[in-house]
Amino acid sequence: MKKAARIPASWLYVAFGLAAHGVGLLLDPAVAQVALASFIDMTRTILPVLGLVFVLMYLAERFLTPARTRSWLGRDSGTKGWLLALAAGMLSTGPAYAWYGLLADLRTRGMRSALLAVLLYARAIKLPLLPLLAHYFGFAYMLVLSLFIALFALLNGWAMERLFPEPENE
Repeated sequence: MKKAARIPASWLYVAFGLAAHGVGLLLDPAVAQVALASFIDMTRTILPVLGLVFVLMYLAERFLTPARTRSWLGRDSGTKGWLLALAAGMLSTGPAYAWYGLLADLRTRGMRSALLAVLLYARAIKLPLLPLLAHYFGFAYMLVLSLFIALFALLNGWAMERLFPEPENE
């Protein structure tokens, strides 16, 4: 007897979402229309960031060899790796979940988990918003807060490296 083909969970999730929206459309078409408009607006907001991430993933696939990634962001990257992760975190934009695919790819190529933690923590420093922060709270507050976030990003990476050491063969 032949085994039935198993449907991947991701497709079941999509099918369930579409079915739920279909039921919503039948029960209250006006609310379903508002939900669809909201979904379209959200998609328009997210698509540019996802496009940027896909371009960066393509460039990483094309130009970042595992050896190069290890030299920049690996175990022996030294201060350069820590500062690069800190800068990348501050420069990254968009929702964090959009970056997870790229960061997972970099990790498989040899990026240290500590530097990954630094990058994710440093995302709290939003360069375009620093002038607004300085306007509302003062330049000294903005500067001290940004320096503390950067310092704690580095401390967070250091702690992650101590709590979850990388295997020696990576």
